[in-house]
Amino acid sequence: MRPAVAPPCAFVIFGITGDLSARKLMPALYRLHASGRLHPDTVIVGHARSELGDAALRERMEAALREEVAEFDPRTWAELAPRLRYLQGPYDAPDGFVRLRALLDELGLRGRVFYTATPPTVYEAIAKELAEAGLAAAPEGGFARLVVEKPFGSDLASARELNRVLAERFAEAQLYRIDHYLAKETAQNIGVLRFANSMFEPVWSNRYIDHVQISVLEPLGMEGRGSFYEEAGVVRDVFQNHLLQLMALVGMEPPARFDAREVRNEKVKLLAAVSCPDPAGVVVGQYVAGNGHAGYRQEEGVDPASRQATFAAMRLEVANWRWAGVPFYLRSGKRLEGKASEIVLQFRLPPHVPFELEAPLKPDRLTLRIAPDEGIELRFNGKRPGQRIDLDRISLEFGYREAFDVPVPDAYETLLLDVMEGDATLFMRADEVEAQWRIVEPVLRYLADERPTPAFYEAGGPGPRAAFELLERAGRSWVRPEGLREGAREA
Repeated sequence: MRPAVAPPCAFVIFGITGDLSARKLMPALYRLHASGRLHPDTVIVGHARSELGDAALRERMEAALREEVAEFDPRTWAELAPRLRYLQGPYDAPDGFVRLRALLDELGLRGRVFYTATPPTVYEAIAKELAEAGLAAAPEGGFARLVVEKPFGSDLASARELNRVLAERFAEAQLYRIDHYLAKETAQNIGVLRFANSMFEPVWSNRYIDHVQISVLEPLGMEGRGSFYEEAGVVRDVFQNHLLQLMALVGMEPPARFDAREVRNEKVKLLAAVSCPDPAGVVVGQYVAGNGHAGYRQEEGVDPASRQATFAAMRLEVANWRWAGVPFYLRSGKRLEGKASEIVLQFRLPPHVPFELEAPLKPDRLTLRIAPDEGIELRFNGKRPGQRIDLDRISLEFGYREAFDVPVPDAYETLLLDVMEGDATLFMRADEVEAQWRIVEPVLRYLADERPTPAFYEAGGPGPRAAFELLERAGRSWVRPEGLREGAREA
């Protein structure tokens, strides 16, 4: 049972002047305050390189909140604003951290959260300087926690090195590696759907499921992140973290308890059994100009001859008794026709159908919608009214916003509250991160060595044709997400 209010703490945000703080972290903290979940003694300390003061930071954060929070209330902000403090300093020199230690000692709060909303190149420096300043150790009777944003390294070797540096200065229980997809309501509901109901888990295996699809589709392009994407690409940006975490939640075995240790143990076991059997068969694509949008090579910070992948689709296998023979198809891309994140479990056809049908029978399907409208849909066959046995598709749907008369919290609200309360269930452990890199490493190696020409697709379109052929060769097809169907019902 969650306490009514999170324990008091100093919530330190490194990089508070950046985009992540303005769009996600401060709106989440504002909403937690508005809902009464943020302790009235909690202080938000911003740390960045920019020359600012407390007043200037508050003005900047108010402007961001007015833009990002539809329900912004000046009276609520007037309550929260005095609890914002600012400290200027570099991330790789001791002076700023000594002054941070003095400020935190002055505040006298026994709980401390340090959040790295910075470029990943300074994660190690921040961890080192925090430890050197004596801030890695928790105050007596309190806690000290470090939140590390993705990406966690750029490959398996760099992830191991980052984990090594962090482990030398912080205990694993103090580290919170964040992936906001895990806090989406539908993602959290996967465990409840499977383990709190008797009707789903018995059919959640290769005996009844034909294949699984996991899609994260984005309509946006680079949005000023061209230089970052030239280094990362879609496999590092989305597959290594979001997609594999969703796959782990779908595929893991039932934990003994739904707590951080047991859930992460089961996810690691599942990830250890996952492999990409054909790295050369992975579809990589890149968007070109179309539908009023520039192509990737025309984006700021992008090489005009770049072969970087802005789209990928791949087939993964799981070598265990539950999932052997069931392919998991993962896809993600930028500048597609719409926004949709969902998981589809497609069931096998019945071994025998006693009816004379005019058309082939369609398989049952369970869809877990993560974005934009979180919910669950079950599609199956039913008889159409009349004297003949004519089949039609029937849908049972559940939507969070329609079913519950309460706001669906943003993922960052949930995660920041979990950090303050010390619940690491929705965060990743060191071995979990490394297991994910191990899975995509052969794909990254193939792309680096062979430098294949990407399959070009029109911006604002459905993606490269080769991605659809990946499933068609196996007699399957991608399910078109609900938000992209333009009013047409899909079988």
